[in-house]
Amino acid sequence: MESNQSPFTAKLVESLYVEAMVLADEARAFFELGPDEQGLSPSDEIRIDMSCESLRVTTRLMHSIAWLLNQKAFFAGELSEHQLRSRSRSLGKCSTSDAFIVARLPAEAQRLVQETQHLLERLVRLERSLEAERLGFAEAQAMHPMVHQMQARLANELA
Repeated sequence: MESNQSPFTAKLVESLYVEAMVLADEARAFFELGPDEQGLSPSDEIRIDMSCESLRVTTRLMHSIAWLLNQKAFFAGELSEHQLRSRSRSLGKCSTSDAFIVARLPAEAQRLVQETQHLLERLVRLERSLEAERLGFAEAQAMHPMVHQMQARLANELA
């Protein structure tokens, strides 16, 4: 991967990594609060859903952070491209949250669920784009103006 031809740079990875770490810190701080501090009563049935969602949020963050750390290691010369592209270093799959359940959660929990889902979705798109680039599809896609515009917009959004 030649960084001068790709919008994927060490700076972008660092920006996404910082975003993921801030989200992880916010999630930790919120989910370690007691139910009353989270806006729930001790008998509230949503507490089980809250526990499940906290695990989903944590899983999404850990997948995201691990993937970003691998990207950082690649840019630092600590991993070869072959090592980076191994299946064990891919994002993997994370379960998505049920919108009905999320809507019942306190506002801060909803925000954390949505932001971690959005981060992971962006990383999945980025990983797919990098794989397509590696396989040689990037040149064909770049010929189409709409694809080029969408790639530029995504690069700006992620920067």
